[in-house]
Amino acid sequence: MRCFFSLPLLVCFLFGGMAQTATDPYVEVLYFHGKQRCVTCKAIEKYTKEVVNADLAELVKNGKLRFKEVDISTPEGEKLAEKYRVSWSSLYVNKWKNGKEERNDMTRFGFQNARNNTPAFKKELKQKINQLLK
Repeated sequence: MRCFFSLPLLVCFLFGGMAQTATDPYVEVLYFHGKQRCVTCKAIEKYTKEVVNADLAELVKNGKLRFKEVDISTPEGEKLAEKYRVSWSSLYVNKWKNGKEERNDMTRFGFQNARNNTPAFKKELKQKINQLLK
């Protein structure tokens, strides 16, 4: 009888420990924008979403990668924009580990490559995300 009750507890302990906890590292991609956006701003958004939601979908599913689109013209977006000192379209790829954030401003890179060199933009964005997850 004792084994009957301890086996389920053992299974819960073993598999429960595999679930992601709040302290597990993850990468958060933040795309800030206002109401009006130029063609390049739209390209940054489009290709960032492709990388996150298609190319790296497994990481999203596992909770290791998160994407947040922030409209800085809304009250909520304005508060987050103030925290990051953002006043226009911006792209951040941040590592979170043990409640601490490591910010990586990729805005300039995004504007230089998303529209005119899309393959390089997507490749570098994927590399940055994977590098931060190590």
